[in-house]
Amino acid sequence: MGRKPKSTITNNIRRLRFEHDAMTQQQLADAIGVTRQTVNAIEGNKYSPSLEVAFRIATVFGVPLEHVFEYTPPSG
Repeated sequence: MGRKPKSTITNNIRRLRFEHDAMTQQQLADAIGVTRQTVNAIEGNKYSPSLEVAFRIATVFGVPLEHVFEYTPPSG
């Protein structure tokens, strides 16, 4: 048996921060109630946030959730 294909979730947080007056990771963290390290891990695709935190991020940037996170289903 082969390995199951993996889905991927990527994000546009770095671009969105830049587009919002070069918001820092700390400023975003403060706005959504998490640590800067958490924002760094989410932005680096090392950690998937809770649904609530994902919506908080989208709200801060004033965009729909799918403009922040992109889901690619497994292929095959």
